[in-house]
Amino acid sequence: MPLRIVFMGTAELACASLKALLDSLHFEIPAVVTQPDRSRGRGLKLQPSPVKTIAAAAGLPVWQPARASDPDLVAGLAALRPDLLVVAAYGQILPQAMLDLPRFGGVNVHASLLPKYRGAAPIQWAILNDEAETGVTIMKMAAGLDTGDILSRRSIPILPEDNSATLHEHLAALGAELLVPTILDYTSGRITPQPQVESEASHARKITKEDGRLDWTKPARTLWNQVRAFTPWPGAFTTLSENSARRLLKILRATIEDNRHGAPGEILQADKTGLVVACGQGSLRIHELQLEGGRKLTAAEYLAGHPLQPGTKLGS
Repeated sequence: MPLRIVFMGTAELACASLKALLDSLHFEIPAVVTQPDRSRGRGLKLQPSPVKTIAAAAGLPVWQPARASDPDLVAGLAALRPDLLVVAAYGQILPQAMLDLPRFGGVNVHASLLPKYRGAAPIQWAILNDEAETGVTIMKMAAGLDTGDILSRRSIPILPEDNSATLHEHLAALGAELLVPTILDYTSGRITPQPQVESEASHARKITKEDGRLDWTKPARTLWNQVRAFTPWPGAFTTLSENSARRLLKILRATIEDNRHGAPGEILQADKTGLVVACGQGSLRIHELQLEGGRKLTAAEYLAGHPLQPGTKLGS
């Protein structure tokens, strides 16, 4: 008899996990819970979450409460009598009363190797902190923030060419691949949940736009990680003086050059062969960038329309 699973998720990271459950013959999904539609884009039109789009296409009932603690939601879930809650990138902490409803409680797909990087932005902080690897943890849910016992984990390397967008895709696929066998092993008693080691825990706080501001006095490797961690959002950025005005300049792709030195923020090279900016230690070769209000350009394309002189300083 298939397990009755209520899926709770909102962001793109959760979509692969929902698809994996839909593709399996082991599960029945009586409802999907996601966040309310949000205003997005220039027209600020209400847009469904990525999870809602997939659930609706599959013909699943979709519930969109404003709060996970809504008594009507808890009562509605109780009436469904689920065997398990599966949560991935939902965006809210679930109350204990909800976790107590299913006979197997809830499991969560989290994009880090817990207990490292609990919280909202584990992918960005893993890159920012120069980690060599990251991964996915399937954990048994508890009322705290990503504090539940570990059911399974799998790691992958963080490659030099990765940014938060590409790593997000890898981890979403990895989580979906790990989810189904973990559920089957857990609900059949073949997994003994392992408590997290609290002394090894770290917190991945929510990212703000200001986190993307580049401080050129920092080492090139630090700024390179910042570019990778904050692409596509909020974007790593600096400022450029142009026609007596300061404009934001996003750095979308860069590599490190350890053998080029100068005053922090100083443009060392700006020609058809590239754009190089000095850092506190080493320098960054910028391959792709975007001027405020403009489109994404390679460094050569940008310099063809916006000539820059060596010695020009970026940043404040």
